[in-house]
Amino acid sequence: MRPDTAGDPMTGLKWTRKTTERVARALQRQGLAVGRSTVGRLLKQMDFRLRVNHKKRSTAAPQDRDRQFRVIRRRRNRFAGARDPIVSIDCKKKELVGNFANAGAAWTQQATTTLATDFRSDATGVAVPYGLYDTEANRGVVVVGTSRETPTFVTDCVATWWKTEGRRRYPTSRHLLILADGGGGNRATGHVWHTGLHTKLCDRYGLTVTVSHYPPGASKWNPVEHRLFSRISRNWQGEPLETLETVLKFIRTTTTDTGLKVRAVLNPRSYPKTVKASPEEVESLSLKRHRILPQWNYTLTPRAASK
Repeated sequence: MRPDTAGDPMTGLKWTRKTTERVARALQRQGLAVGRSTVGRLLKQMDFRLRVNHKKRSTAAPQDRDRQFRVIRRRRNRFAGARDPIVSIDCKKKELVGNFANAGAAWTQQATTTLATDFRSDATGVAVPYGLYDTEANRGVVVVGTSRETPTFVTDCVATWWKTEGRRRYPTSRHLLILADGGGGNRATGHVWHTGLHTKLCDRYGLTVTVSHYPPGASKWNPVEHRLFSRISRNWQGEPLETLETVLKFIRTTTTDTGLKVRAVLNPRSYPKTVKASPEEVESLSLKRHRILPQWNYTLTPRAASK
C-alpha cells in the first residue's frame, strides 16, 4: 500500500490508487480471505477516504504521469531491498511567526487571543520548514529556515540530514534515493540544485545520489506530505506560533502510534534570492539522466568515481 498512498499534509486524510477489489485480491494471494467490503471498512479505520473530482490540470501527459509512478515504485522497492536510504523531501507551508491564529482547534480551558489580521508587518519573522522523511525508518528531520526556500538552502538541508541522520543509520550505504516534487528549490531543471547535491553529498561523502521527481500536480503522493507534514499540522493546530522556539517545540514533539519521531533544527542563515551556477560548474557535473522519463529521473555520481 505504501508506494500507492497519498495524503493531505494539512488534514492528514489519505487515499490510494488501488481499488478495494485490487487490495482484496492482493490479500487473498497472501492467504487472507477478505472481500472488498471488509477492505473498505479497514481503509476507513486507517484514515483513508474516497475522493471526488477536482478541476485541476497537470502539464504532464497522463501516460507519462502513470509511468513515472511505476518508475518510482520500482525504484523504491529496489533501494528498500538493498537497505539503502530513501528520503522524501519538500518544503512545508511557510508560517508567519507571531501572535497569529492557527487553523484547527486545541483542548484548552480558555481560548487563546490572537491578532485579528495576518499582516506580514506584524510578524517577528517567518519560519520556512523544510522536511526530510526517511521512508523506511519512519523518521523525520525538519530544518526550519528563517530566510527563503532557495536551491542552496534545500541542498544544505539534505546535507544536514545525511550528516546528522543518514550516514549514522546507513553507515555502509553508498547510494541514496531522493523523492521530490518538481518545483521550488529542488526543481528538476535547477542547476544550483544539481551542483549543490554534487558538491555537498556526492563529492564530500562519496555518495551516488538518484533523484526521482513526482510529476506536476502530484506532489501529494510524496510521502513527506502525508506521513510527516500532516502530523506536524495536527500537533500545532489551534496553537499560535509565537516564536521560532515554539515552532521547533511542536515539530520535535510530533509523534504517531506507528512510531514516528521527528528532529527539528534551526537554520538562521540568510540565503540570497538569486544564485546561478557557473557554466564551469554545470559542465563539471557528473549527471546521467535515465533512459525512461529523463526529465524526472537522474543520477549524480562522485566526480572521482566518474573519471
